[in-house]
Amino acid sequence: MPGTDPLVLDEISLLLVWTAVAIYVLAFIAYAIDLARRSDLALKAKDEIVARELVTAGGGGVIDAASPSAASGTSPARPRYLWARMGTALTALGFLFHLAATVLRGIAAERVPWSNMYEFALTGVLLVVAVYLAVLTRYDLRFLGSLITGLAVVLLGGATLAFHVEVVPLADPLKSVWLVIHVFVASLATALFALAFGLSIMQLLQARRERKLAAAAASPDAAAPRRSFLQTLPTADALESLAYRFAIVGFIFWTFTLIAGSIWANDAWGRFWGFDTKEVWTFVIWVLYAGYIHARATRGWRGTRSAWLSIIGFAAVLFNFTIVNVFFKGLHAYSGLTS
Repeated sequence: MPGTDPLVLDEISLLLVWTAVAIYVLAFIAYAIDLARRSDLALKAKDEIVARELVTAGGGGVIDAASPSAASGTSPARPRYLWARMGTALTALGFLFHLAATVLRGIAAERVPWSNMYEFALTGVLLVVAVYLAVLTRYDLRFLGSLITGLAVVLLGGATLAFHVEVVPLADPLKSVWLVIHVFVASLATALFALAFGLSIMQLLQARRERKLAAAAASPDAAAPRRSFLQTLPTADALESLAYRFAIVGFIFWTFTLIAGSIWANDAWGRFWGFDTKEVWTFVIWVLYAGYIHARATRGWRGTRSAWLSIIGFAAVLFNFTIVNVFFKGLHAYSGLTS
């Protein structure tokens, strides 16, 4: 946009960011309603299947001849989660506004929009939502929708309130092609870790429910778990397996991030490694996920321990982005919050 004031573009970008946040809030509400209704829908579908089995066995019941299941002779269809569909549609709409805001920020700055904390949050959260929407084409992870959109609202809204700075020229060490490669790959790894984190949380909840079911089956005196959305989710083992896959791919990207950062450090400061705070924490995160992958693959660390390692790893990622960037001084002081 030749001749357009960068400040005006940034103001439009901010307006689009807050529009995206508002839409993500609506998506979060839709997904939350979906989770609240899932147990009732699943129970209704189960009752329909039981009723059909009774009729087939000569139980004396009546099937509506006009119903699709009666006409086709098949079992009743799985519950259709309308609110989950609405949440996904709203998430996609919010993503489009979010994408437009990110692109406008880049145009205003005349560079890639991830050179400070605000821009990294802008791009990082965009990739979290993008990866989530892309994964939905292969796996039905809409039960993670409330967590992903809630995370987007908190991180994007919080970063805009706390970290937003006006467009400024790049610092000399950032004028490198590695800015494009290193930070983008780190953001992509973070998005994959976020999905693994959400799946690990669901795994812990599902494992707790499964333990209660097993206890209730073993002892008549044990209390059975109450109906909840968890009965519509995959088993804890399936959730753990999927989280592990996302963590492995994210770990590969994070490994590249660590290597690319070392090469960039050598170009900018004349050394590959200098025990700068940011470098150390990037390595700590790499060690945590390497330990998680190794322990699960070779030491049999499965179930609850595996889930907690995944959660701790993502907590370290968030700590690295927020606390380390704001409160620790070092060569990676590019938050833009101080001069």
